[in-house]
Amino acid sequence: MRYGFGIDVGGTTVKLAFFDETGFMLDKWDIPTNTENNGTQILPDIADSVKNYLNKNDIASESILGLGIGVPGPVNGKGVVNKCINLGWGVFNIAETLSDLTGFPVKAGNDANVAALGEFWKGGGAGYENMVFVTLGTGVGGGIVIGGNLLHGSHGSGAEIGHMVLNPTETIPCNCGKFGCVEQYCSATGIARLAREYLAVYADDSSLRTVANIAAKDVFDAAKSGDAAAKEILNKFYDYMGQFLGSLCSAVDPEVVVLGGGVSKAGQVLLDGVEESFHKYVFHAASGAKFALASLFNDAGAYGAFKLALDAFGKLRR
Repeated sequence: MRYGFGIDVGGTTVKLAFFDETGFMLDKWDIPTNTENNGTQILPDIADSVKNYLNKNDIASESILGLGIGVPGPVNGKGVVNKCINLGWGVFNIAETLSDLTGFPVKAGNDANVAALGEFWKGGGAGYENMVFVTLGTGVGGGIVIGGNLLHGSHGSGAEIGHMVLNPTETIPCNCGKFGCVEQYCSATGIARLAREYLAVYADDSSLRTVANIAAKDVFDAAKSGDAAAKEILNKFYDYMGQFLGSLCSAVDPEVVVLGGGVSKAGQVLLDGVEESFHKYVFHAASGAKFALASLFNDAGAYGAFKLALDAFGKLRR
């Protein structure tokens, strides 16, 4: 039996997991993400954590097939990251650097794409060959799998689906600098924004008016309680999601669309609302896509990162 590590680098913590070659997670832990001095200590900290784990558990280095790592920035097929603003990184070969530090082969990818790979392998997309994965959190991210292969793109920025433009007349800029991105309407912060805008225009009674800082969960909770205004806000959100996924799936034609991120905790009501709107916008031949909820939650990135390594350096046993 051979083993490996899946590593998911976030702005606050680095999640590490130890797997056997069948994809079974044997252990997991996290360490702080040290972003001081432009994040120069992040990879050495990861290398030290990996080495310490092997030493502590008396695991021979010969049994390690490799490491996979997902980072919050574009990564090309050679492992070169093209800036991770949240970490302070510029342009460098993360795979080679971490390999030099650990002595193990390393495969690197964008964190959202890697999480998509995890869900495809062991989560909501398991059993399919073509999948669109969408994370609805503070922003909107995701990944696309076609014929069992993750779409990386020519420059490591494949599947930046949160920055497809939905509304070209938008006057408020997205965090990326463009206007009218999917992220501005379909994220958790986007839902909160839709709520504030609705309540500012319409005078109808709503329990949301008593909430100081409206969050997406407040809107879903109010709608479940029968609040008419909350239902209208969610209908607007579902319409944006339908336009977004209808266009995306018309191009990709996936078997399944997997929804993850904090908003996915709304559950079946989210799937039902999005799917109904989706069918208004999708090209008819691509309308057979199924909808599912992500199931790996915060572990998706670690699973996907390990699968990167497994595909590159080991024999896959799915």
